[in-house]
Amino acid sequence: MKFQVFTFALLVTLLSGYRVSAQKLVKTDGRYKIAVVDLMILKRQKLSAFQLSKELGADGVEVDMGGMGDRETFDNKLADDTIRTLFLDKAKEYNLEIASLAMTGFYAQSFPERPTAVKAVGDCINTMKKMNVKIGFLPLGIQGDLTKFPEKRPAVVARLKEVGKLAEAAGVIIGIETSLSATDELKLLSDIGSPAIQIYFNFSNAITNGRDLYKEMEILGSHMCQIHSSNHDSVWLQNDKTINMNQVKQTLDKIGYRGWLVIERSRDASDPKNVKRNFGANVAYLKSIFQ
Repeated sequence: MKFQVFTFALLVTLLSGYRVSAQKLVKTDGRYKIAVVDLMILKRQKLSAFQLSKELGADGVEVDMGGMGDRETFDNKLADDTIRTLFLDKAKEYNLEIASLAMTGFYAQSFPERPTAVKAVGDCINTMKKMNVKIGFLPLGIQGDLTKFPEKRPAVVARLKEVGKLAEAAGVIIGIETSLSATDELKLLSDIGSPAIQIYFNFSNAITNGRDLYKEMEILGSHMCQIHSSNHDSVWLQNDKTINMNQVKQTLDKIGYRGWLVIERSRDASDPKNVKRNFGANVAYLKSIFQ
């Protein structure tokens, strides 16, 4: 009788342990990770971005390459070996990852026309390789908007072919953000013809242009390397009536997406400068859905 009681107790303990282990597995399987943009939390290429990101509850940071202006390339502090090491050490200290390196300087510059555009992206690729960062974010920006300026498409394609070769050699992915529909983005990728050039999807692009957010992601499928998972500034994600986040997750689960959801905006318009309040709320909400 005592043996039977002992055996039953042991079985209960083992099953309880199994349930706990299973719960931990589901919680920490790493399929979805949440990051914030250092530029948008007002910490562009600053070491303090890591501590703040940790306080916000994020799993990682999208680190910006710095501005461009009239320079040949980015004002990139990470090109310095000492500074780069400090960034990597700080990320490790706070148990955070660098989700991607962002070339936001191209929002205000012309990728298809700027003479040193490919060199600048090449500098980002070199930095990515040295920091073991696999995704680079390249917005085609206002002057590279292929919806408004379709005549610039040949130059964009030609330059992205060059970038693709550099990225392939380095073993990294450059995710481009365009104003095109998902169907047209697939055509653009086909013209470029490089597996190292993919789409960095942005919720706000689909919503602003009146497209079906979930269908756009489904169309892109495996061609989508990373996602800016926020809308224009107005309300927090949890209060945004234009996004059904549970449906977003269902769509991403369906297409097998695995990777980063990077929060760029979705700040409360009544309190836009309150970084901790805005990004803390958005990080917590995404984690409640995806983790």
